[in-house]
Amino acid sequence: MYARPIRAGGAGAHYRAVDVSSKIEGASPHRLVAILYEELILALAGMKTAIRRGDAPRQNEAQARAMAIVQSLDAGLDFTKGGEIARALSSVYAEVGRLTAIGGSGQQADAIDRAQALIAEIAEAWNQIG
Repeated sequence: MYARPIRAGGAGAHYRAVDVSSKIEGASPHRLVAILYEELILALAGMKTAIRRGDAPRQNEAQARAMAIVQSLDAGLDFTKGGEIARALSSVYAEVGRLTAIGGSGQQADAIDRAQALIAEIAEAWNQIG
């Protein structure tokens, strides 16, 4: 019996998943949102790197991850309790999704830069709260 070789990306992805899982375990709801922001920023950075390298499979993977995180953030909004803030965040998330789609379809790193800047600003404010 031979062990199947692990690709470098596969091992890195495995360790990354373990790292994220350990962060999530026991985290408060506030911290979970902060983790989503961190992961979104990382996914967008990975997308830009893949675009610059011409690595379409990794670009698509990072884009799908970023879009899933944006959708999760938006789905977690409570419009009843959050009111205007929740509506504003939903608008920002829609814009981040739009920029991510534009960045991926046209391989435009500048659109991804704008999406990262929007999320970084919200993440910083979120971290100041808690």
